[in-house]
Amino acid sequence: MVPVDAYGGRTECRTPEDLEAIRQDRDALHMEGLIVRERILGSDNIDVSHPIIYRGAVYADNMEFDRCIRLWLHALRLRQRGNRNTHKDLLRFAQVFSQMIHLSEPVRARDVERVLRCSVLEIERSTVRVGAAQETDLHGATENYESNLFTFLYLVCISTKTQCPDEDRARINKQIYDLIQLDPRSREGCSLLHLAISSSTPVDDFHTNDVCSFPNAQVTKLLLDCGARVNAVDHEGNSPLHVIVQYNRPISDFLTLHAIIISLVEAGAHTDMTNKQNKTPLDKSTTGVSEILLKTQMKMSLKCLAARAVRQHQITYRNQIPKTLEEFVELH
Repeated sequence: MVPVDAYGGRTECRTPEDLEAIRQDRDALHMEGLIVRERILGSDNIDVSHPIIYRGAVYADNMEFDRCIRLWLHALRLRQRGNRNTHKDLLRFAQVFSQMIHLSEPVRARDVERVLRCSVLEIERSTVRVGAAQETDLHGATENYESNLFTFLYLVCISTKTQCPDEDRARINKQIYDLIQLDPRSREGCSLLHLAISSSTPVDDFHTNDVCSFPNAQVTKLLLDCGARVNAVDHEGNSPLHVIVQYNRPISDFLTLHAIIISLVEAGAHTDMTNKQNKTPLDKSTTGVSEILLKTQMKMSLKCLAARAVRQHQITYRNQIPKTLEEFVELH
């Protein structure tokens, strides 16, 4: 085999003397075993990745995170090359990155970017799997797909806690941008932005809950900077602004609530946008705090006032104005 970086760039022993030379080197012996296994079974064999992942986990337990990540990245690439489901592999990275941050170990932006890139590919593939799934397999395929969405958000959250130069930050943002362009949605029709500001977004309880929490102001701002649609709606017609004003911890987490509402409004969120119940974000506010924040940020444009007047007075507008304006009127 061509030397693999994950195996320390080692080449397989060719003589009994080569093998004898590493008799006392346990790491070298483990890498030798992985190399031989991959050569004999072939890189596409389904059983090749499991020992690689196990060995990486041993390194993680010993706080040798760099070696762990290199092995897991290699296993992830092998599994994706075989078009296998990798949602557990991706979650494993979110967990180890979170563990590193919790232990004040540096997380390399390059590693986060590589996993994000693999996440984009996996979400793309899992979207296809859901679309092609038989009824008996649909639930499992959808669960895996949503798991990938949540894991992607964990990784984005981790990226906000990673110090890196502008060049690496741009690469990370490129992966976020690429997924936003795919516009993946949850079963409820929630976009990534909806999920980033929702307190009901689940967080895996193994290390990640020490680092990731939602709603998350930094993740919200990053998604908006990378092109997330601020007025996207879920199946109930709720915009992200409709969701955040229902946050039930307005006092203890005031800064998060304040920062998210400011970010959404500055990005062009319509404060008078109505959902399928004909409720605006102000109507959906569950606390005085979010109501006050909304009122102080409300900036009603003449265009919005005109759209509301059209709806309120039931003026016929379909086929009378451009289609894009029809959509705008329907939002109010």
